Amino acid sequence: MLNRFRNRDKTHGQSDGRIASSPLIHLQQVVKTYPTPTGDFYALKTLDLQVNQGEFVAVIGKSGSGKTTLINMLTGIDKPTAGEIVIGGKPIHHLGEGAVAAWRGLNVGVVFQFFQLLPTLTNVENVMLPMDFCNTFRSNRERQERALHLLDLVEIKEHAFKKPSEISGGQQQRVAIARALANDPPILVADEPTGNLDSKTANAIFDLFGKLVAQGKTIFMVTHDKDLAQRVTRTIILSDGEIIDEYLAAAFPMMDEAHLREATRQLQPQLFKPGEVILHEGEPPEKFYIVSQGAVEVLLREPDGSQIVMARLRPGQYFGEIALLRGGARIATVIADPGHEHTEVLTLDKAAFLKLMDLSPESREETDRVAGERARETEGKRPSVS
Repeated sequence: MLNRFRNRDKTHGQSDGRIASSPLIHLQQVVKTYPTPTGDFYALKTLDLQVNQGEFVAVIGKSGSGKTTLINMLTGIDKPTAGEIVIGGKPIHHLGEGAVAAWRGLNVGVVFQFFQLLPTLTNVENVMLPMDFCNTFRSNRERQERALHLLDLVEIKEHAFKKPSEISGGQQQRVAIARALANDPPILVADEPTGNLDSKTANAIFDLFGKLVAQGKTIFMVTHDKDLAQRVTRTIILSDGEIIDEYLAAAFPMMDEAHLREATRQLQPQLFKPGEVILHEGEPPEKFYIVSQGAVEVLLREPDGSQIVMARLRPGQYFGEIALLRGGARIATVIADPGHEHTEVLTLDKAAFLKLMDLSPESREETDRVAGERARETEGKRPSVS
């Protein structure tokens, strides 16, 4: 049961698990309100978010959770009521309407659900439009060469001189992606890019996004397709204008969103160096832990004082619940995996964890069952003194 939960070792854009020194996208305490007859409606609530270069991020959430508002913040289409939005080192929340449009044209490519291609232009002319607006490249010939190259990249070059109405929906989306890449922006923002496509075409578009990420692009994608969301490097869960930690949601899949939001607010990240002890066998339980980056090793002590590795836990897996739920001292030592440059765990203190369990009886029952199986597995592997 140690591998019950997700085991995707997501490194937030760094293939070796290192944290980028400066995030490409940084949202700090972002609030967005809209006035209504009954008072202000909070679309985003003190939202903090960092995205590193090369990440493929999926944003999921119910209708009204704040996904479109978040997209509008990232693209500069709308401004926050409070907070800061810094992208590529530039505080875009300070930019005026004209300046932010010029910035967006060079830094963010937008892919829409309904393609938004101009029907009177050919596909290649649609791709050339952002270059025309931003006055990139010196001549129309260079812009057309660039557009044809991009259409070739998305495997649609043979339809370059057709109108959008003459090709399929999936092909139109490929043209829209080529258009988003016209000025070689570092970021692509895609709002439900596969929502109007069949599953086969959606998978093909998703594979194309994967290739772009491999080439260094950062993709921020809103989607309702949870199967596709499982294939990205990182998932952001929005609920009522707040982010629910994805690892917390993975640990407690039966817990409702209101309780997950409350628990997310109380999570505290901790970083550990390779081999550093996170908790000691025999000490009283104080915290509950979820691995969020790197890995941890669960160690049992031999009669001669040496230690054996009982299990290795990766992002999305948790530990520390046995003593919290069943009383007594810690039954094993847990260290940061020596094979990772760093390990991050998210912690809930004892009171917050037990309150969470009381609020969700189904989650408590499931967590207690897992704790029981782990305790029995630990005892079965514990060396006996001869």
